[in-house]
Order: sequence, then structure tokens, then C-alpha cells
Amino acid sequence: DKLLLLWSITVSIFGIGGLLGSSGSRYLTVKYGKKNCLLCNNLLMIVAASIMGCSKIVQSFEMILIGRFMCGISAGLCVPLHHQYVGEISPRKLRGFANSTSSFFWSLGKAVGQISGQRELLGSQSLWPMLMASCGLPALVQLVTLPFFPESPPYLLVHKGDQEGCKKAIRQLWGEGHHQAEIDDIMKEKATMKNTKILSVLELMKEQAFRWQLYMIVILTATVQLCGINAV
Repeated sequence: DKLLLLWSITVSIFGIGGLLGSSGSRYLTVKYGKKNCLLCNNLLMIVAASIMGCSKIVQSFEMILIGRFMCGISAGLCVPLHHQYVGEISPRKLRGFANSTSSFFWSLGKAVGQISGQRELLGSQSLWPMLMASCGLPALVQLVTLPFFPESPPYLLVHKGDQEGCKKAIRQLWGEGHHQAEIDDIMKEKATMKNTKILSVLELMKEQAFRWQLYMIVILTATVQLCGINAV
């Protein structure tokens, strides 16, 4: 019974970390910027992967619990951060395509992880620490490559008021050319945000106007979790 309890906590603690990470994503992105948050998030994932990878050597199952919790926080931060950053640095004509690739690579990553977890590959008694530490590899790749990318142009203009920095980032991302239409769109967004109240998670749950939309999202998400995928 104790072993079953520990195993259940090990599996579910990832979701608890994800809830905490996603709840704090808005505050962190506004204060520090999307690029900086992604860089720090990669460091968090690498640390979590290292902790889980060393758990067998140290003979500590607590390290797996801690690593899974940290992975959950990192994933909870990454989901909104990644979608926002990819969408904002993409030119308008490729924005929809860029956002859709995120879901594709999420699914691909899950498939690769499940295939790698077979006993014939990394799911063996001797190699499972490598499997748990493998989540740090994509984070390491992004940590090395992301510094060559600029900060999100909308963040620079809307939150920092840095118009020259915004233009420089746009030229670096989309090349030289006339990008005034994109800058005008960002300015319109900035004007709209001045007259729009940004709701926190708690305020969103209390807001009557969004009650039915919130119910639908909760029911759909819960249905996905209860469809049997975790049992499989």
C-alpha cells in the first residue's frame, strides 16, 4: 500500500507542479519578458533532469519526486510561454502555422518518450535513469540556441515601451523591409490593453460572464484525463 501511494504521488505530482507553473506564467512574463523566462525555465528543466538522472546512484526515490515536481513547474511555465513567444516572433502570414507546430511537437515528444520507455530501449532496469534525464536534452538545445533570438517585439513595445528595440527585433526576425503594418497592429493591441482589465486566475473563476466558457474548458480537459490514457 505504501509503495502504491508513493507511485501514485510520483505520477500525479507532475500535474501539481504544472498547475503552479502555469498560474505564475503571466506575472513572470510581464516582469521579465518571454525570452528570459524561457531561458530560466530551461535551466529549471535541466536541474530537474539531473536530479532524476542521479536518483538511482544516490538511491533516493525522493529525488524522483522532487525532479517530477520541478518538471511539472517547468512544463506549466513552458506551455503558455512557448505558444506566446512563437506566435509573437512569427510574421503575420506564418503565425497560424507556427502556433499549430507547437501542438505537433508536443504530441511527437510524447510519442518519442513512450517509445523510448519500452524495456527494449531505455525502459530497462539499468537505463531508466537515462530515460528520466532525457527531458533535459531539448531544454539544453533551447538554452544554447535561444540567446541568438531577440525578445518578443510586442513585449518590447507594449510592456517596455521600447519602440527602437521592437523595430530592431522585427528586422532581426523578419529581415529588412517595410514592417510598419505589424508595428501598427502592436500599437493597436497596446491601446486596447489600456482599456482592458487583465484577470487573474481567481478573478476569472469568479467572473460570471466567463462561467460557461470555463465550465466547458474544465469538462473537456477532465474528459481527456479520464479517458483512460493514464491507465494505459
